[in-house]
Amino acid sequence: MTQSHVHDVLVIGSGAAGLTVALRLPTTCRVALLSKADLNQGSTWWAQGGMAAVLHNRDTVDSHVADTLAAGAGLCRHEAVEFTVRNSRRCVEWLVDQGVDFDLRDAASGQIRREFHLTMEGGHSHRRIIHAADRTGRAISEVLTDKAAAAHNIEIFTHRVAVDLVVSEGRCQGAYILDQESGHVDLFQASAVVLATGGASKAYLYTSNPDGASGDGIAMAWRAGCRVANLEFNQFHPTCLYHPEAGSFLVTEAIRGEGGKLLLPNGEPFMRAFDDRGELAPRDVVARAIDHEMKRLGADCVFLDISHQSSDFLSSHFPTVMSRCMALGIDISAEPIPVVPAAHYTCGGILVDHYSRTDLPGLYAVGETSCTGLHGANRMASNSLLECVVYAESAASHIVRHLEQIPTLTPADAWDESQVTDSDEDVVISHNWDELRRFMWDYVGIVRTNKRLQRALHRVELLQAEIAEYYGNYKVSNDLLELRNLAMVAELMIRCAILRQESRGLHYTLDYPNKLPVARDTILQPQRPPA
Repeated sequence: MTQSHVHDVLVIGSGAAGLTVALRLPTTCRVALLSKADLNQGSTWWAQGGMAAVLHNRDTVDSHVADTLAAGAGLCRHEAVEFTVRNSRRCVEWLVDQGVDFDLRDAASGQIRREFHLTMEGGHSHRRIIHAADRTGRAISEVLTDKAAAAHNIEIFTHRVAVDLVVSEGRCQGAYILDQESGHVDLFQASAVVLATGGASKAYLYTSNPDGASGDGIAMAWRAGCRVANLEFNQFHPTCLYHPEAGSFLVTEAIRGEGGKLLLPNGEPFMRAFDDRGELAPRDVVARAIDHEMKRLGADCVFLDISHQSSDFLSSHFPTVMSRCMALGIDISAEPIPVVPAAHYTCGGILVDHYSRTDLPGLYAVGETSCTGLHGANRMASNSLLECVVYAESAASHIVRHLEQIPTLTPADAWDESQVTDSDEDVVISHNWDELRRFMWDYVGIVRTNKRLQRALHRVELLQAEIAEYYGNYKVSNDLLELRNLAMVAELMIRCAILRQESRGLHYTLDYPNKLPVARDTILQPQRPPA
């Protein structure tokens, strides 16, 4: 039996962005917080690094802004970068107030005051990465989840998958949501809806992301009439463990920093042929080199060898990698690690302003699902968690100021499933899922060409026709909804990549290897405006 729910604000997504929006709203505001799986299952939980912020007196806002602009390869929106960085310290203080236990270091001898331990990461000119060991995302997620669970005005719904947005009277008034436990689609209505659904890296065969990163928010917003931007920029991590049981396990770049060598299947090193810095070249250079060699040889993976270091050294410096590999029968002190690059972060998304507003009134987008202009053509390390918290605060403040001015909700129809049946052909979903992720990896991956992109566009159009026919005849399921959304976002990625006739940041094409003199966003506009 389908159900109807009415709240003031509907937040779809339970990572750092969604949780922050919910907690930043006043306790008088009735909030529904939806999670696709159990809480603490999204990308925030798995974020190992930290959050960039200007916290040390030797660092400056101008320096952080300059570093971000440089990393974004000329495509960042300066005002978005300035807005994010200027709000960084206050947002860190808010997280600390919530109870996030960031690592501290003792101040100078004789002083009582303690200060944050800050680390350095690629692209940053100062130590400005605040962290909680190598599990910063988990520390943030646990604290904010506990806070949300204890808040009497926040109602948490787990195992809920968004189907589509409810649009009436020219504004977003809720969403249809699949209850995975009952199998029915419920109606959630709200005066404001926030999409915090993460990125779309599951469009690729190899990814570091959890299973839920299927571009749901981007696809729903596009179908509702919102513009998207810069979806050609997908960040790839160079070394993800290649093993059928490894899941999305990353092999830290620090192994290369300690002398690890990348090898071809025949044991031959290859990085010096691509860059004088060898294994210590920037992340995108290493990822392109690995991709080139895998395509040239038709190899499934390359290998990362750190076996020259002692077992004691490896167990003390890389205990997580060593134990994970050992569990899979790989002794990294005696043999190389099979690795592949993996899709890691979606830099583009739903176009938003400083308040996280989309083109559709009543609809906001926060975090990786959005395109704020902060990342440009290449995300700088540890700016993503900062973006989540800064823009979530801004969205919440705008919602609060305008909630009383929003017209009364228009009654919406319940979801109609009277004309569909249970599927007995789920193999179609799994087959199309595999095909989509493979041709996206082969044709729209780290290195692109016009021919590869046109092939991918042709295939995704055929797939979408098959998916639409299936969607129209059978009851929806989590797998069907994710496939439908991934195929939609894959098409948007491909179309953005075709339009960018240059190589800039994370978009590298053999047909246009040079950078154009003027950087412009790639913006796609839906053919039909919001209903």
